Amino acid sequence: MARADEYYFKEGCFIEEWHNHSNDPACSIARVRVEPFQTTKLHALKNTVERYVIVDGSAKVTVGDKSWKVGISDVVVIEADQPQKIENILDKDLIFLAVCTPRFELHNYRECDET
Repeated sequence: MARADEYYFKEGCFIEEWHNHSNDPACSIARVRVEPFQTTKLHALKNTVERYVIVDGSAKVTVGDKSWKVGISDVVVIEADQPQKIENILDKDLIFLAVCTPRFELHNYRECDET
């Protein structure tokens, strides 16, 4: 379900920024929502380590050349520059927190080719 401060991001998910400020460059936190049976685009974050903290739902996550299933309370650590995507495998929204260090900045985002 959409929330008031949520926006669609070109990666294929909905983002609600909880904490992403230039006065705290060390970290950002966003709530991410992926609709049922949708998969985000394969992408990487330059110079940014990202963690997915699964809050609700179940998914198949791909990092580099490895894929596995995740569910509520799982944490996925994605090293900088690693190709990544997440697929919602249920008929309800997947909700997770994306915690980035240093903070997420759009210029560090890049789409990757699917092979």
